[in-house]
Amino acid sequence: MEIINWDEKLLPYAQTVNELTVKLENLSLGFQKLDKQSPIERVVGRVKSISSIIEKAKRKEIPNDRIFEDIEDIAGVRIICRFIGDIERAISLVRERDTRDISIIKERDYITNIKPSGYRSYHMIVRYPVITAFGYFETLCEIQIRTLSMDFWATVEHSLRYKYKGNIPRHIQERLITTSEASAMLDNEMNEIREDILDAQSLVDRRAELIDEILKNIQVLHYNSKLKQVEELNNEFYEIYESGSAERLMEFNRQLKLMREIYRA
Repeated sequence: MEIINWDEKLLPYAQTVNELTVKLENLSLGFQKLDKQSPIERVVGRVKSISSIIEKAKRKEIPNDRIFEDIEDIAGVRIICRFIGDIERAISLVRERDTRDISIIKERDYITNIKPSGYRSYHMIVRYPVITAFGYFETLCEIQIRTLSMDFWATVEHSLRYKYKGNIPRHIQERLITTSEASAMLDNEMNEIREDILDAQSLVDRRAELIDEILKNIQVLHYNSKLKQVEELNNEFYEIYESGSAERLMEFNRQLKLMREIYRA
């Protein structure tokens, strides 16, 4: 049996994890600097332990000389999103890198196609080039994209699977499936709440912009025309403002625009 120099073999995978993690974290930081909501809450990475690699190779009947070609998740990077609506955005960000610094080999959607265990996540297998002290390598890396609740569920399920050596008792498995469904309901509900908040904020922002425009129009009429009713217009604006009617504000602004055109002529 071939003797594997594990330190040398795993070095490119460690470098892959480090580089991809930094790149994705910087991408998220870029959103923050632009004062935009990043779809990426945090990024974590790991290289599979030697014992886990050997165990998987044995389970999949992969010979030693095929381990680094056939095991796709020796390097793993996990993108964790706050909301389920962010997952598609995170997937798009990874796809945008395709043929640039990564090559996407395959994608597996375990959110739409939930595993029988209740596991939910989106997986992307990518090929990533690195240059190490031992030369040039192209490594395989699994990028997992999931929400906070999906990650919490998967972490607990993984620890139980480890504890029971892969044979989780049926009654616990059934409870895990139930909690997976509850987790999905939480994700969907929180996503809808987020959308409602964004819609409400958008209305507030549009109202603020409308009020700014009305006040500027009144000011222009005051300085650039002989209109004597400017004070009345100003009083009318505050009366409409106090009523809270967006429709009346829009109609009032439309009238102001017409007046500006008339007095400009």
